[in-house]
Amino acid sequence: MKMSGRQGFTLIELLVVIAIIALLMGILMPVLRKTKEQGKDVVCRNNLKQIGLAANFYAGEHDLFIPRSAEWGGDIKPWFQLFMPFLAQKAINDDYRTVKIFRCPSYPNKEQTVCFVVNGWGGDRNGGEMQRTPTKLTDCPRPASIIYLADNEDGSWRTIIKKATDRDVTRCDVFRPSHLPNSESHDITGGRRVAQARHKKGCNTLYLDWHVAWVPAEEMTPDMWSFGQ
Repeated sequence: MKMSGRQGFTLIELLVVIAIIALLMGILMPVLRKTKEQGKDVVCRNNLKQIGLAANFYAGEHDLFIPRSAEWGGDIKPWFQLFMPFLAQKAINDDYRTVKIFRCPSYPNKEQTVCFVVNGWGGDRNGGEMQRTPTKLTDCPRPASIIYLADNEDGSWRTIIKKATDRDVTRCDVFRPSHLPNSESHDITGGRRVAQARHKKGCNTLYLDWHVAWVPAEEMTPDMWSFGQ
């Protein structure tokens, strides 16, 4: 008996199938990458919300005072150490590096343990003065408009903080216009500290009334950091 029917695909048919698969992958991969980044963005915002809750509890226990800039080698601990007792996620051996809430999953260098910069803006809207001592929340007349934390920038001029005693932990605050995301300065002290494009073309921020919002880089201004305005 003769075998009837086809025994397999022809070379042209295989090439067509491969081309279709490649086309589908080309369409799907950007969508999958975008979905992955959106998921990281949601985690980052949720982490900031959890930090905001801890900051609120901390203020309640300290006569409404909240920490500002840290002092290397001094008695002023950074905000991420001070807020640990008030977090839902407890640190292991009192080590802030074990708290995932302090990390932004979109930060490219996974060795970075300080993924957010804190408001250390002193003086008027022009900044330039670093505010080290804690500030009372009631000293700020418009807490819903003032940023407390924002995404930390990454770049060759931004140091990686591996432990709380690192000297450059003092460079994880914002107190002058050149630290803002629309700055193009890469100076280690005066250069950009707030992420320019961590999430889309902007960054996530935590305000002093403890709400979280995304801010486009070009829309962030000194007024959004000055307590007294």
